[in-house]
Amino acid sequence: MDANGAECEQPQKRLGPKDKQNGSSTDSSLRERKQQDREERLSLVLWKRPFITLQYFFLETLVTLKEWTWKLWQRKGVVFLTIVLFSFFSMAYSIEGTHQQYVQYLEKKFLWCAYWVGLGILSSVGLGTGLHTFLLYLGPHIASVTLAAYECGSVNFPEPPYPAQIVCPEEEVLKESISLWTIMAKVRLEACMWGAGTAIGELPPYFMARAARLSGADPDDEDYEEFEEMLEQAQSAQDFVSRAKLAVQNMVQKVGFFGILACASIPNPLFDLAGITCGHFLIPFWTFFGATLIGKAVIKMHIQKLFVIITFSKHIVEQMVSLIGIIPGVGASLQKPFREYLEAQRAKLHNPAGEGTAAGESWLSWVFEKVVLVMVCYFILSIINSMAQSYAKRLQQKKYTEEKTK
Repeated sequence: MDANGAECEQPQKRLGPKDKQNGSSTDSSLRERKQQDREERLSLVLWKRPFITLQYFFLETLVTLKEWTWKLWQRKGVVFLTIVLFSFFSMAYSIEGTHQQYVQYLEKKFLWCAYWVGLGILSSVGLGTGLHTFLLYLGPHIASVTLAAYECGSVNFPEPPYPAQIVCPEEEVLKESISLWTIMAKVRLEACMWGAGTAIGELPPYFMARAARLSGADPDDEDYEEFEEMLEQAQSAQDFVSRAKLAVQNMVQKVGFFGILACASIPNPLFDLAGITCGHFLIPFWTFFGATLIGKAVIKMHIQKLFVIITFSKHIVEQMVSLIGIIPGVGASLQKPFREYLEAQRAKLHNPAGEGTAAGESWLSWVFEKVVLVMVCYFILSIINSMAQSYAKRLQQKKYTEEKTK
């Protein structure tokens, strides 16, 4: 039985480049048709074909809900246990008693962690495009805590309103010695949760490539096809991008856990390729996910935190504002709104009600809010386009299947 089980786990043999060249006319026409279908799917966007895009988006949503419902039905035990735990916590939440302070504390921490994990997943997965949640949310949060820590001389911000709003402690306290480690400790939880979310978001390429290798299927996925072409043309790669991709693939394949850890621990736009490589070469799940989690949620996250904290430390910010003033011609006019903005933020830290600070916000806050709004709207549009294209892909695959059965 062990031998049979081992045979079942072996990946099915995929056709090599030479086998694919047999019957070149048929294969060539099939590749051309797939390319045409892919171009047709990519043209399915809201600003070109709005009605059919919205129709396919809603149909794909229904299909996805149906698939998830079926998967949950197949795991009735897990669903039942989840319902029991949810009922228990609901009862604990609704019944009055001395335990309410602990329930509220756990609720607050859970929602806070879930918020940052969700933002990390969105940043990593993107559903067609990346929502850069570090630049939009986590980075500004760390910068706000850094500026407030130096202004207040403490990181013991009153809760509430922290983390929704940062204000200095009202009571007279001895000012602490603010250091990098003090601020890093203050934002460690949210930063690590965001990093864990980005690690979770790297799983889809891994599972897609692993399933394709085990089943012998040929998934219509651009990243995976690019990966296979790279393997076939490994010896002839000349350009820098191809060599960089090969370097990532070789490091992950040969070094294993520590290779994945090295790729995950630094800002690396090619890390999706590492996930595909691990899945294709059947790297064990916990080897891949463990190294990715440690690299992104611990090592890389501390590097990014350190960079933001140093950049927004008090003396660095003051130096940057001063340097703006020496720009010939426009320096003084550019420097003024930045100084007003910093003064408004300092006043807000000592004035929880925010009275008299609205005018000092100037146009910087307005511009940042609009940039965030535009990026979030574009992200939502990309989700709609991506799901519509997924439904179009389903229709094309169904058509291929019907033609083969004739």
